[in-house]
Amino acid sequence: MDSQFIHKFKQFDAYAKTLEDFRVKTATGAFITITGAVIMVLLILSEMHTYLSPNISEELFVDTSRGHKLRINFDIIVPRISCDYLVLDAMDSSGEQHLQMDHNIHKRRLDLNGTPIEEPKKEEFPVLSPVKQNTTKTAKITCGSCFGAAFNETQCCNTCDDVKEAYRLRRWALPDLSTIEQCKDDESLDRTNLALKEGCQIYGYMEVNRVGGSFHIAPGKSFTINHVHVHDVQPFSSSVFNTTHIIKHLSFGTDIESGNTAPLDGVIGQANEGAVMFQYYLKIVPTVYVRLDNTVLHTNQFSVTRHQKSVSNVNTESGMPGAFFSYELSPLMVKYTEKGRSIGHFATNICAIVGGVFTVAGIFDTLLYHSLNAFHNKIVLGKAG
Repeated sequence: MDSQFIHKFKQFDAYAKTLEDFRVKTATGAFITITGAVIMVLLILSEMHTYLSPNISEELFVDTSRGHKLRINFDIIVPRISCDYLVLDAMDSSGEQHLQMDHNIHKRRLDLNGTPIEEPKKEEFPVLSPVKQNTTKTAKITCGSCFGAAFNETQCCNTCDDVKEAYRLRRWALPDLSTIEQCKDDESLDRTNLALKEGCQIYGYMEVNRVGGSFHIAPGKSFTINHVHVHDVQPFSSSVFNTTHIIKHLSFGTDIESGNTAPLDGVIGQANEGAVMFQYYLKIVPTVYVRLDNTVLHTNQFSVTRHQKSVSNVNTESGMPGAFFSYELSPLMVKYTEKGRSIGHFATNICAIVGGVFTVAGIFDTLLYHSLNAFHNKIVLGKAG
């Protein structure tokens, strides 16, 4: 009874075995087996890498978040303008302006080959120090000359900065600073001489209001006249400044691997026609990234449109040299969420890889074996005939 049951049970065997004496092992079969095993291992490793990496889902919805500041991280090299003549200004659509920003901003002096001259310095707010003069000279000169730029007889220019300010208010071009008595022993003369003989790396971050706005890096002292933003580059002309620059990094928040958070990294703005105004129009998309451990990262992705034009001294409407970045925020927000992958899905894919490679290799081996046998038999019959 038991033997009959076992005999009937064996009929369910879908993998009938052949006798060892009827098995033929060939070199082509060995080659196909080894190749199939290698392919199988590579596919399994690829599937394992996919399983270990999180699955990222993407959602799109209207941005209703409030209260977050917009952080701008940047690292930009201007290889042909010294740090003393470069300023960073920012303004937004709400009317708030930040001129000559220096909080959380560092500048590193570079030579014309891009080699650092000294360690980076954090910018400090300028503080006017008293004029370094001996007592006899101070007693003798009580009111310095403004060299014709004074608005009245009582106006005095006792420092080099006073003379520059008087000329700026008059909107006159500055004369040679070496001919001005107040500027002979002033550090500004050295800064002027090095303005076009050094480069500068300016980097750091700034936090601005979460509204559309712009910021720029340009030569000259910036100020506002009649609601017009201008840069004073005296005693130079704006056309002498080479605004070639290298954007090492620019992002609006934390960098994430799966997002387009820094598309401008490594971009070079080349000025081939003297003073050039580089304009970058950025469209920012607020982004939230949720990791597997539920850590939430607030960042921003952005796309960019680039434009540049040569700045003419004749037409003051054409702009000024520098790198200008205008940005606006999208009303939509993207949310990325990391999710773990299913172990069942992983096991199913492993079985599919093993079974699929084994089956395809068997079919290929059978076709190759029978083809070679048929070819061999034709050769034997030809010789016999």
